[in-house]
Amino acid sequence: MVDRSATGRALEWTPTRYTANGGVDIAFDRLRGSRGEPLLLIMGLAVSRFWWPAGLCEAFADAGFEVARYDQRDAGQSTRMPATPAGNPFSALFGKRGSPYTAEDMTDDAVAVLDALGWERAHVFGHSLGGQLAQRVALRHPDRVLSLTSSAAVPSDVSGLGVLRYLRFGLLAKLARMRFPEGREGDIEAALAVWRGIASPGYPFDEAAARAWIEAEVDSGPRDKKAQSRQIGAHWHGPRLHELHLPTLVLHGEQDQLLRVAAARATARAIEDARLVTLPGVGHDLPAALWPDIAREVRSTADGAARRENGSVDV
Repeated sequence: MVDRSATGRALEWTPTRYTANGGVDIAFDRLRGSRGEPLLLIMGLAVSRFWWPAGLCEAFADAGFEVARYDQRDAGQSTRMPATPAGNPFSALFGKRGSPYTAEDMTDDAVAVLDALGWERAHVFGHSLGGQLAQRVALRHPDRVLSLTSSAAVPSDVSGLGVLRYLRFGLLAKLARMRFPEGREGDIEAALAVWRGIASPGYPFDEAAARAWIEAEVDSGPRDKKAQSRQIGAHWHGPRLHELHLPTLVLHGEQDQLLRVAAARATARAIEDARLVTLPGVGHDLPAALWPDIAREVRSTADGAARRENGSVDV
């Protein structure tokens, strides 16, 4: 697959590969030409790996990372799971029936990708639900994670009613009321509605570019409520967040339309020596103007991890 960054540079991804975790097939690919320390990207709620901005992936490569991304189960080209009684994400979040899989299963999917790539350890960057999952990967498999970046996410050990304190309901309610026709055009309009809603108010939103990108890689995730429900309903039974002792960067937009900045502050407080970076004017997305800055922050966290591995300390 060929992607184009904001500079117009063509970025080529390897052909889609699959790895198995139990009976689930997980789709992934790697950015050709990227070299350096391994960096695994985990995207958010029920959307595919193609939602990672090409320019951000380019910035990571320029910062010295070998970049790979994958589709969580119930997203993109990975296995879609059996239906559950929960008809929408809210009922799954606050109900007790849960999902046909656990949050631990989802972390093990990430490790299956690492194994397939031949990566003994990797830096892990997760955004939105992917950020919560990245925290859980680091908790369940600390021997496989070099450093963690959690972006626009709630703390990993918060669930059910505990999530309420961090949610902003305005955009969620607005998106829930929207209706789109069935088929490709409806999927495109649904994805555009999500992008408009989460776009950073302090930065320009290029709707033409967003539409072109969405039309090239249509993904039904934004309106696949059953898949969203299964991912949200996957219960976590693992360690508490304060048990995480890996170099950690916590990113959050100060104008995030879905999650309050308090979510990032709680995550950073729980993790020893975590570094919190809040981004003025930023919503629930990762705006193009900040891609180099974000890559530098992740590079700095990775460098700190390397110093710790080598027994050095900052003074």
